[in-house]
Amino acid sequence: MTISQNWQVMPKEIFASGPIVPVLVIDKVEDALPIAEALLTAGVKVLEVTLRTPAALDVISIIAKELPEAIVGSGTVTNRQQLQQSIDAGAKFAISPGLTKDLLLAGNEGSIALIPGICSISELMDAADFGYDHLKFFPAEASGGVNAIKSIGGPFPDIKFCPTGGINLKNVRDYLALSNVVCCGGSWLVPSSAVEQKDWSAITKLANDAVAYVK
Repeated sequence: MTISQNWQVMPKEIFASGPIVPVLVIDKVEDALPIAEALLTAGVKVLEVTLRTPAALDVISIIAKELPEAIVGSGTVTNRQQLQQSIDAGAKFAISPGLTKDLLLAGNEGSIALIPGICSISELMDAADFGYDHLKFFPAEASGGVNAIKSIGGPFPDIKFCPTGGINLKNVRDYLALSNVVCCGGSWLVPSSAVEQKDWSAITKLANDAVAYVK
């Protein structure tokens, strides 16, 4: 198989840009910039905006336009159409919860990095066949957690992971201690209560605490 990945920002750069990637579910476009700015203030610049709300693509677009220092990407990308919509919105990367061969092919054809999600060795092998070596491990805790990822590292030492799902301050250090884990995704940095109250300083504090904790 001939593989060509002419991505503007490579997955290696995205993974290396910070140990914690906030997983953002944003319902209102007007909350996009305050949330992103609160995270950037804490030094968290990789932002995954999940395509779980009608506002998601507009959220990505406004962050990409107004805060170019942020590395904003789309999450919960499940098909070719959503990948193209993410590209059109200005996303710099896309993350999927799983994979299909058509999505992997679309990722190779696209202009932004695709980070496929896997939770099994067979899925990992499919991703590797299409040239992907930076993957999301999801749902992390439900799929065996730290022990599972550690075991995968034996036969696949060149594959790097961003585990997501059930990760918080209580276990994030355990994941980051693994040689094949570069960063972790989590939603705890931006709790819905802080967003509802528009308490942006609380988000900055949570992000600051998390970054300091994993150093």
